[in-house]
Parts: sequence; C-alpha cells; structure tokens
Amino acid sequence: MVLDGVGVGELPDARSYGDQGTHTLGNVARARGGLRLPHLQSLGLARIASAIGLDPRAPVEGCFGRMAERSKGKDSTTGHWEIAGIITDKPFPVYPNGFPPSLIRQFLDRTGCKGVLGNTRASGTEIIAELGSEHVRTGHPIVYTSSDSVFQIAAHEDVIPPEQLYGICRKTRTEVVVGEHAVGRVIARPFVGTQGSFRRTVNRKDFSLPPPDETLLDLLQRHGIRTVSVGKVDDLFAGRGIDERFHTTSNREGIETVLGKARSGKTTFIMANLVDFDALYGHRQDADGFARALEEFDEAVPELVASLKEGDLLVITADHGNDPTDASTDHSREYVPLLCFSPSGQHGVDLGVRSSFADAGKTVAEFFGVSNQLAGESFLSMVVTS
Repeated sequence: MVLDGVGVGELPDARSYGDQGTHTLGNVARARGGLRLPHLQSLGLARIASAIGLDPRAPVEGCFGRMAERSKGKDSTTGHWEIAGIITDKPFPVYPNGFPPSLIRQFLDRTGCKGVLGNTRASGTEIIAELGSEHVRTGHPIVYTSSDSVFQIAAHEDVIPPEQLYGICRKTRTEVVVGEHAVGRVIARPFVGTQGSFRRTVNRKDFSLPPPDETLLDLLQRHGIRTVSVGKVDDLFAGRGIDERFHTTSNREGIETVLGKARSGKTTFIMANLVDFDALYGHRQDADGFARALEEFDEAVPELVASLKEGDLLVITADHGNDPTDASTDHSREYVPLLCFSPSGQHGVDLGVRSSFADAGKTVAEFFGVSNQLAGESFLSMVVTS
C-alpha cells in the first residue's frame, strides 16, 4: 500500500531539489499539535519518524525502516517505478517557465485544439480559479505544469467531456511529449462548477511513459501470479503487468477494495495507491486535512491486519513526500516509511535505512518465489520466518 506523499524526512540531497527542511509527517504533526496514530505506531512508525503524538517507546508488532530514493526525481512515476524495481537515472524533463512555443504548436497541430490557456507552472486549483471562466468562454484547454515532469490539461466537463479530454491526453502522450520532451506523465484534469466555485472532479487520469524495463508487475504476471492495481497504479505503469484494475475515488474506497481482494483467498499481489494525502491535502497546503487523512487510515489498519492469513504479507510505504507546511505546493524529496506485518512473521525488527525504494519490490519478488533481475536488495528474511 502506497500512501501517496507521506514522507518521513528530507533526503541528504533534498537541498538540490529545493526541499531542505521538509518532513511531511513531522511537520503535519507539528502544525496539528500532534497526531493520534496508535495502529501505525504499533507497526513501528514511531521508531522511524519523530512526530508529536508518536511514542517511540511503545511496543511494536511490525517490522519497520525507511527507504531512500535512488532515482532522479520526486514524482509518483519515478517513485512507483522504483518500488517496482526500476531506477530512473536520468530525470524526466521539467518546465519551470512553461512549455516552449514549438511544443505548444505541436500540441495544437496534433490534438486539433484551437488554442491553449495558461502554459505556466501553477497550482491546479489556482489555475482553474484564474482561467476557468475564460476556458468556458473560448473552449481552449488549460495547459500547465508543476515542479514535477508533468503536462497537465484541465477542462470543464461541460466544455470538453472527460472522454474527449482523455483522447487529447493520449495524443499528447504518444505524439507530442516524446523524445527530449518525454515528460513522466500527461494528466487529464477535468473540473466542474462556475466562476468562484470551480472544483476538480474524480475523473482525473494519468498517462505515463511505459517503464523502460521489466517491472515487478510484469515479472509476477509472467510467472502466473495474479496482479491487482488499486487507485492510479495502472496509469503509472501504462497499464502494463496488471490483470485486474480498480480506479477509486477516495482513500476509503481504495482500502475497501484492498480488503475485498485480500479476503478472496487467491494467490495475488495487490499494489494500491491511496492518493488523498497528496492530491487533496499536500498539494493544497492543508496540514489539518492531511492529519485527518492519516488518522482515518490509521483507523483502517486493524481491518487490514485482520484480513491477513498465515503467510500473507502487508507492506505500507510511500512514493515521495508532499509537505503541506513548506513554501511549495509540490512534492518533496524525502525518505518514505517502510512498515511490514505478517501474522506468521517477525515482530519488532528494525529494517534500517534502505538504500532504495526498490528493496520493497525485490522483497515481494522473493516472497512469491520468483527469480529476477530487479534492482534492490530483499529484506524478506528479516520479516518472514522460514
């Protein structure tokens, strides 16, 4: 389970990304005056992150550690790819001053749009508030980016319906942002409402680059292990290596989907992304909302643990940080938590600071008994008894 944006402290190279001082979990706790996360604490969260409300002396039933990102970047694509065994050595292109005119001309030519609005680096909620009415009047899509490698296209659902917007995004992904401009993701950002009350809908869709090599999902699928994606996972892997996919509209729906599949009794790998932390609170600088989402997830942890059978393994981690208390609305370059639990496994084991997110994927591959060439180093022997 990937808690999107839940970082646990700046990485040594955070300054290079403008993220010095970030600590998503700790700063959310400080802004809130404390967090109540007793179940995550019992899995070991307090042993890997200092935060008001967490007691590092409390007993621990899980195994715990932190993972550093080796890939160049701090977005969902690089984070999930690395978890699945792919290290991104060359960062995806970013556009702090907006996209070059030649790229916009190509976008208009290939998609058939008559014009664009924006073409700047911006917060998604702010840019639709600023340009939403002009978009409704002209029909031109709103194009913008962030500090991440993304080409985002926003449109009112009554002006450019979601399916039409997805078509524009597919054209952009396959015919526009290619070669030197191959951004990590093209993102459809539908919205509704009227001036003063525009709001984004749950119909967001990501169009990622295909991973450059075999991922954990590809590997397991090739060896007959059923793979299930929950949330935006299939978008981030361009739909590859996935047998069954569930797009969800909230953290709660994602958790319920995981619970349903976990109770099915089949040999399955489930990879879930819970995006509310990032999309609803991190990017919107809402520390209080972020705290509530963490506490709501914590309340679900006993259900997740109870769904596990002997020999099952639960891994909770993240793909990057998104500190809602810093000066930026963008992701932050941070360590991510590593919390593991197996009913028949070890308890209270410190997994240390892992040198790559890929250690998680390597561990999963070994768990399913699949030989592989994935990046990373397995820690399975530390969490599961033989």
